Amino acid sequence: MKTWKPDNGIPIKSWCNDLETGAAEQAHNLAIHPSMFHHVALMPDCHQGYGMPIGGVIACRDVIPNAVGVDIGCGMLAINTRLLASVFDEGILKSFMGEIRNSIPVGFAHHEDIQEWEGFNECPDIYILKKELHKATRQLGTLGGGNHFIEFQVSEQGELWVMLHSGSRNFGYKIAKHYNELAQELCTKYHSVVCPFKGEDGLAFLPHGTEEAREYITAMNFALAFASENRWSMMREVIKIIGVEYCDCEPAINIHHNYATLENHFGQNVWIHRKGATSARDGQLGIIPGSMGTSSYIVRGLGNQESFQSCSHGAGRCMGRMAASRNLTKEECDKAMEGIVFGRWGKDRKGNIDLGEAPQAYKDIDVVMESQSDLVEIVTKLKPLAVIKG
Repeated sequence: MKTWKPDNGIPIKSWCNDLETGAAEQAHNLAIHPSMFHHVALMPDCHQGYGMPIGGVIACRDVIPNAVGVDIGCGMLAINTRLLASVFDEGILKSFMGEIRNSIPVGFAHHEDIQEWEGFNECPDIYILKKELHKATRQLGTLGGGNHFIEFQVSEQGELWVMLHSGSRNFGYKIAKHYNELAQELCTKYHSVVCPFKGEDGLAFLPHGTEEAREYITAMNFALAFASENRWSMMREVIKIIGVEYCDCEPAINIHHNYATLENHFGQNVWIHRKGATSARDGQLGIIPGSMGTSSYIVRGLGNQESFQSCSHGAGRCMGRMAASRNLTKEECDKAMEGIVFGRWGKDRKGNIDLGEAPQAYKDIDVVMESQSDLVEIVTKLKPLAVIKG
C-alpha cells in the first residue's frame, strides 16, 4: 500500500501498482472534497471513471450520486452447481449458450412481457421511481451490455460454477442521472467549493439530513434491491437450462460493487461509497472476476480497516474500449480466447469490430490479487469455460 497526502486534503491510500494519471487526479479531487472523512482508498483494479475512480472507496458525511455511479447495484452472483465440469463438453456448452441467449435479453434488449417481482408493489412514492417503474418491469432479468456477462467456470476442485455480472439496468441510470443533476443544482445554489468539478465528471453532493439526500438514499436502495433480483432472475433461468435445482447447489454469493451504505469506521458513522469495489468484512465471501479470458476468484474478506473493509471488484481496465479496438487485432484477441466458448466479437455503432472486452484490455488478475493479499484470502480459483457478453 502506498500513501500520500495532497495539500489541504486527506491522505490517499492506494493498493494500485499502476495508477493512471486520470485516476490519480480524480483521487486528488476526492481528497480535497469538503465531505470526505479520514482518507481515500484505491483498490488494485483502480482506473479512471466518472466523478471518482472505479475501484475507489470513500467515507463521506454526505452522499455523492456520481461516487455510486450510473449502474447502481451493479454486482456479481456466483453459484457452485456441484456438478463435475468434465461432464459438459464444448457441444453441450454451446447448446447452453444458445438457450441462454434465447431466454435472457442482452445489450439494449428488454423482455416483451412484464416480469413479476413483489418488489414492484413496494416501490417508494418517489417521482423518478414512479416515472421509470413501468419500463423497469421489462428490464428485470436482462443482462445489459458492456462488461456484463454470464459465464460457466470450473473450480480447482473440478466443479461447474455459474457466474454473472449485471446491475440495475437503465432504471439505475435514470435514478443516478436525476439525483446527480439535483446535486449539481444545490451545489451551485449554495456556492459549494465543488462547483468547479460539476458536470458529467462532477462530485456534487447531497447534504446529509436534507430531504434530497434522504430521497436519493431511498431510491438508491430500491435500485439495489432491483439489481439483486435482476441477477437472481437470470440465474434461475440459467440453472433451469442446465437442469439442476437450487437445493442441489451451494449457497449463492450475491454482492454489489456500486453503492453507498452507512457504516462505522474509525469511530464515526459515515457513508461509505464503493464505486467498483466490493465489501470485504472479516469472513465475508466475495467474488473478484477477471476478464472473459482469464481466471476469477471466490474470496473471503480479511476486514482490513485501511481499505474501509473493501477489496477490488475485478481485474480493472488497462485500456479503454476505443483504444482496445484501435490497438488490438481480432487475431490476437481470438488467440487469447482459445479453449473458451464465446460468441463473435460485437460491432460498435459505426459497424467496426468492438474489441473493448478482449482480455488484453484488462489488467492481469493475478497481479491484482497479489496486490490485495492483505484485503482478502482466496477460497477457490475459477477458470472460464464459456461466456456470453452483453
